[in-house]
Amino acid sequence: MLLTGFDSKYLNTLYVDKKLKYHGLIQAFSRTNRILNDTKPAGNILDFRQQQDAVDEAIKMFSDEHEDKAREIWLVDPAPSVITQLGETIKKLDDFMISQGLNYTPEDVPKLKGDIARVQFIKTFKEVQRLKTQLDQYTDLEPEQKIAIEKVLPIDTHRAFKGVYIETARELKKERDTGGPDIPPLIDELDFEFVLFASATIDYDYIMELVAKSDQKTPGKQNMTREQLVALIASDATFADQRDQLAAYIHQLDLGQGRSKEEILKGYAVFKTEAEAKQLQTIAENHGLDHDALNDFVKEILLRLVFDGERLTDLMAPLELGWKERRTRELALMDDLVPLLKQRANGQNISGLSGYEH
Repeated sequence: MLLTGFDSKYLNTLYVDKKLKYHGLIQAFSRTNRILNDTKPAGNILDFRQQQDAVDEAIKMFSDEHEDKAREIWLVDPAPSVITQLGETIKKLDDFMISQGLNYTPEDVPKLKGDIARVQFIKTFKEVQRLKTQLDQYTDLEPEQKIAIEKVLPIDTHRAFKGVYIETARELKKERDTGGPDIPPLIDELDFEFVLFASATIDYDYIMELVAKSDQKTPGKQNMTREQLVALIASDATFADQRDQLAAYIHQLDLGQGRSKEEILKGYAVFKTEAEAKQLQTIAENHGLDHDALNDFVKEILLRLVFDGERLTDLMAPLELGWKERRTRELALMDDLVPLLKQRANGQNISGLSGYEH
């Protein structure tokens, strides 16, 4: 399969237990290099035949005029080199924060003044995250190397910085989406790369399991504090649309009751339903709409995952507005509805909604 067309973007590691050379080696090894996203910066080869010479020879053969830079082009830097790069990039972030009259702490990031400073933070910390993601791919890190990584980027500091990165990126993205043609080029051209900040393992089920562990009556069995749980949610782009709701649920929980994960999940479902109902009721009242009609409108959109502009016109019809005022009121309504719809869609795309996100 490896040599006759097998292809998976999700393939990260190849275990090699046969002799390979030349194009066969390159072809087999390249199966791990199919592009997925920035969470997969490189493939990982575990070679049980100790064929480094064959690897070097194949790389040299297929590097053409770049022969002198073959290993640099084809192979990632060894872990010690990446750890050094991580330390240097963190030093750049430290120097930048000091240049702004601030401390190198996540708490000071919201104090950055002006778009130029916020954009520079985004660019610098994105590089920190890229290097950390690369280091997470190494399966052979020595204990002292793990200690070195933790020393330059402690897990709690990293998590807090990810949280303020996501919040800052969301603010800049909103500014870009609503700024029209006058948006500054430095924001318009910015790539936030949220995929670098999303984890495949930290999902709702995982979070609820952590909450359940923290809810146990025996202190020794508690896994994370309430503040740590909220920080974990804030640091992961997976929860970008629902993190405030999840955080509110965790904050109102009376921990130490010994509930199971299933009970925590059911409790969140009830909390979420009640919170969304209140939110929709408030929107209906603020815009002078019938609550049941607005509720049906939202349900239909979420059921079909399609936004219907004609149904929006029907929803506004009882207000008996002129076309100009109706359009203004529609846009104001959608400003409130878009976040709610995206939150309830749980990451699924709603066709036709993008026109109201700008």
